[in-house]
Amino acid sequence: MNVNIVVLPGDGIGPEVTAEGVRVLHAVAARFGHAFALSEALIGGAAIDRTGTALPAETLAACRAADAVLLGAVGGPQWDHPDAPARPEQGLLAIRKALDLFANLRPVSVHPRLTASSPLRPERLAGVEMLVVRELTGGIYFGERGRKQLAGSEEFVFDTLAYSEREVGRLVRVAATLARTRRKTLTSVDKANVLETSRLWRRVATRVVAEEFPDIELEHILVDACAMHLLRRPADFDVIMTENMFGDILTDEASMLAGSLGLLPSASLGVETGGATRMGLYEPIHGSAPDIAGRGIANPLAAILSVAMLLRFSLRLEAEARAVDAAVAAAVDAGFVTGDIAAPGETPRSTEEVGRAVAERVAAG
Repeated sequence: MNVNIVVLPGDGIGPEVTAEGVRVLHAVAARFGHAFALSEALIGGAAIDRTGTALPAETLAACRAADAVLLGAVGGPQWDHPDAPARPEQGLLAIRKALDLFANLRPVSVHPRLTASSPLRPERLAGVEMLVVRELTGGIYFGERGRKQLAGSEEFVFDTLAYSEREVGRLVRVAATLARTRRKTLTSVDKANVLETSRLWRRVATRVVAEEFPDIELEHILVDACAMHLLRRPADFDVIMTENMFGDILTDEASMLAGSLGLLPSASLGVETGGATRMGLYEPIHGSAPDIAGRGIANPLAAILSVAMLLRFSLRLEAEARAVDAAVAAAVDAGFVTGDIAAPGETPRSTEEVGRAVAERVAAG
């Protein structure tokens, strides 16, 4: 298979973890006989330093022409001033919007060997296997915002949370379609007791599931209750669907079930076209972690598992995706883990050691 993949290393630990993702892609290509054309482009703080903008036109053009995009992370203290004209996060939000990547998939599972890394008791983690589907191009992150001075020099600022029926409906269809391949249960998370946008979410989700997915069991839950139940009964969740900001917060919480942000991948997908490939952007959910950048200790597993999602959802290479998932599990079983998930007394491995261990297991089959 001949495909074009753009790699956006970004900032902080982004270049380190994407390098290991690329290593695994090369191992997949060699084992299964594919030709992956890989190229790099700028985004985030690195792009600001070179071009003055967080998403250069050349980067966006390369991504539009690609079959899939692998991204590391953006951000760092040197670009952190809130009034700066260009901020790294602008590049991430802009590429999602420009490519209409509206559905963000974040799987959460717990490897049995890593239960000690989680702050929860092991018995609460048994059977955790959930998928969070987060709306990614609407909501408060993209709504109208502004600031003004009131009388007496008091500052007034606002951010607007807005959704359309179309935006909600298309996400419900993605989440319900995925639920059909799993346990056929879908939990829609909102704040319908307070927010008008959440009342729209609840109405649209109820109608779409009833009319188009009658085989799916739909549950509505308030976001604060969901945050509690993610810790109280996490194994009860199958597919969770929610809006942009709620999904951002809840998946960071859910990462602690697995034990580390360094274990959670994500896929950001656009409209399904029915072609041989489907455009998507793949990235670990962790940030740029500037405090450990360049030290060779960052966990690359979330980036590598993002590669598995790239193979599965964009390139439709299920056997190859399963090979990567299995190689990650085998490497962890063999003790190839970084310090964030190493057991007490266990010697942590470097970023490169972990990545190489996964790639070797992919190659060995």
